[in-house]
Amino acid sequence: MGNNNEDKVILATGGYDHSIKFWEGHSGVCTRTVTHPESQVNALNITPDSQLLAAAGYQHIRMYEINSSNPNPIVNYEGISRNVTAVGFHEDGHWMYTGGEDCSARVWDLRTRNLQCSRIFQVTAPVNCVCLHPNQGELLVGDQSGVIHIWDLRTDHNEQLIPEQDASIQDISIDSSANFMAAINNKGNCYVWSLTPGTKLPDGEEGSTPTQLRPKSRLLAHKRYGLKCKFSPDAKYLATTSADQTAKLWKTSDFTLHSVLQTENQRWVWDIAFSADSQFAITASSDNKARLWNIGTSEITKEYIGHQKAVTSLAFQDGAP
Repeated sequence: MGNNNEDKVILATGGYDHSIKFWEGHSGVCTRTVTHPESQVNALNITPDSQLLAAAGYQHIRMYEINSSNPNPIVNYEGISRNVTAVGFHEDGHWMYTGGEDCSARVWDLRTRNLQCSRIFQVTAPVNCVCLHPNQGELLVGDQSGVIHIWDLRTDHNEQLIPEQDASIQDISIDSSANFMAAINNKGNCYVWSLTPGTKLPDGEEGSTPTQLRPKSRLLAHKRYGLKCKFSPDAKYLATTSADQTAKLWKTSDFTLHSVLQTENQRWVWDIAFSADSQFAITASSDNKARLWNIGTSEITKEYIGHQKAVTSLAFQDGAP
């Protein structure tokens, strides 16, 4: 988060005011606002080449140029019913994945000019979250009925996991080394599993097995609705956010509470991201603000003020891969 990387810092926020704002990380100055008409912003993600910002909204995904003053999206993926709740990318940028209230996860081939999705994984309940395994071959899909689906993209097989009955899966995260997976639900409980790699045979031959999950911990993380969970890049922390007006950091060494990121009138904390060095966290909340936190001190070092309504999503990248 140092100033020497400032030219590489990308911070974008979106929410209920139908706009996306880009910010200078260190100064808190809003450098650009783009309109996101007809819909709130449900999720944001930056393409691996740092050129485009994907915004998931109601019935579409829009792509905006990052290094540009163009206020309009340059690509618009449509043909989806209801809200798109999740968006992300394969590490080499060949394809994008999404999830949504149409009870599906989708894969979109970005190398073709065809804006139709190339693969659909249909489930029986609205999808809240999709997480790509670091092996780039499995999508973890969380739905409102409480099921985590493990979709093996190579074999097209899938397995199901239900950590808690009648509790909607709100978010899923896997740490960068694929040692742990976490999932938070609408009751504020966060479940953690240890991961064991599956066997991958060439071209999805018979005999490939998916990642194996072993229950590790159950965190009674929040007394109210859980919203997000995310591992820090160095995998030392697991962050959880909630409607209880806090974000919490848990030590992955023993999954005990490290600190609470809390300030007066913060309201719901919808999203969280870490700096590449895992020294800072950025949160987005219902009081129309995003905040930069020093993890060592749990203090706010910058506030990003400019949205007119709740900030429900953010995307952050600060130079280091």
